[in-house]
Amino acid sequence: MQNIKEFIAENWKNTVRYNPKDEGTLLGLPKPYTVPCVSDHFQEMYYWDTYFANVGLLISGDVEQAKNNADDMAFLIEKYGFMPNGSRTQYLTRSQPPFFTQMVREIYEVTRDKAWLAEMYGAAEKEYVFFTEKRASPSGLFCYTGHCPPEKLAHSYENICRRLGLDAPKDEETAKEYSRCSYSFCESGWDCNSRFGMRAHKFNPVDLSSLVYNMADNLSFFASELGNEKSAYYACEAARIKACMNQLCYDGKMFCDYDFERCERSPIFSAAMFYPLFFGIATKEQAEETIKLLPKLEAEYGVTGTEKIENGMNLQWDYPQGWACLQYIVVKALEKYGHEADARRIAAKYCKVVEINYEKTGSLWEKYDVVNGEVAKDREHLGVLIKMMGWSAGVYLYCDSVR
Repeated sequence: MQNIKEFIAENWKNTVRYNPKDEGTLLGLPKPYTVPCVSDHFQEMYYWDTYFANVGLLISGDVEQAKNNADDMAFLIEKYGFMPNGSRTQYLTRSQPPFFTQMVREIYEVTRDKAWLAEMYGAAEKEYVFFTEKRASPSGLFCYTGHCPPEKLAHSYENICRRLGLDAPKDEETAKEYSRCSYSFCESGWDCNSRFGMRAHKFNPVDLSSLVYNMADNLSFFASELGNEKSAYYACEAARIKACMNQLCYDGKMFCDYDFERCERSPIFSAAMFYPLFFGIATKEQAEETIKLLPKLEAEYGVTGTEKIENGMNLQWDYPQGWACLQYIVVKALEKYGHEADARRIAAKYCKVVEINYEKTGSLWEKYDVVNGEVAKDREHLGVLIKMMGWSAGVYLYCDSVR
């Protein structure tokens, strides 16, 4: 069997597609783009998946393909006003965790290509407007909602009921609430998890607020690099979001998801609480308090999506599932605040579970059970285990460089 890094190097090219024109439900894109899987599943470009794949592409030295992915995202943002969940017409009802500006920044820090940065700047601003206007909540922070047409809202709950094993709602208002929650889960990328119960659309997720802060911070940096006077404006925007997060989300030990309807913080600890560390929002003291809670998530083979929750909903982003993207967020967060030994330990654990299962199956997988060291079992009645390159490959390469 090939060495796992040789396997990844050979298969990057097998995840590149090129469709410059719309074909059926597939949206045409001007540059070749990376899909998560070599075959069968997920044969279109996805939003936050591609950020973590880009991490691996940059490590592999394929800057051109990383730029192509960002160029395609900029194209979609300019065309639709936001980056869809993926490059299919059915995904035009929602976005996903907004990593576009972070993709651009990481590519720019390699190339220092100001002409290219200037090309990306307009799309970055447009996406910031989308999230600060279309995803604003009464609290001053942000929420995932999707944008299902009102006439379909009462009939869009089937997906969430099927996946969570719920009975169909008996009245129209409950049906609408289930539908809103379903769109929120899907837009969050964490579809589905126990952080929010069936109230995902009523929360300011701490990861989303951190991402919007990061968008403002990156826009300030881009503007400064380009000699644009709006740098100070975006710096003020970032400071405003940070202050609001400190007021509403921080409970003295961690930055929490905030229920803006009930005006209360969620007590559930998840890997999302490391986003304020990943993006440098937390003070050193705040970071230390959060890192003390790492044992709630750490298992034999990495970190789980959420702490183990008694009477939880047992969903695919809950304990004991370990997703590649969350390993990366936690490892980078630990590194940023000087916890290199902890970062190396988590990175090594994730590499181990990937390697064990590669030896058994000859493939990388979408997600792993980081308690038992196995490919994650089916949850939510999805009925399929998915072989993956994408973020599984990208994060493996990063974690291998850290351990």
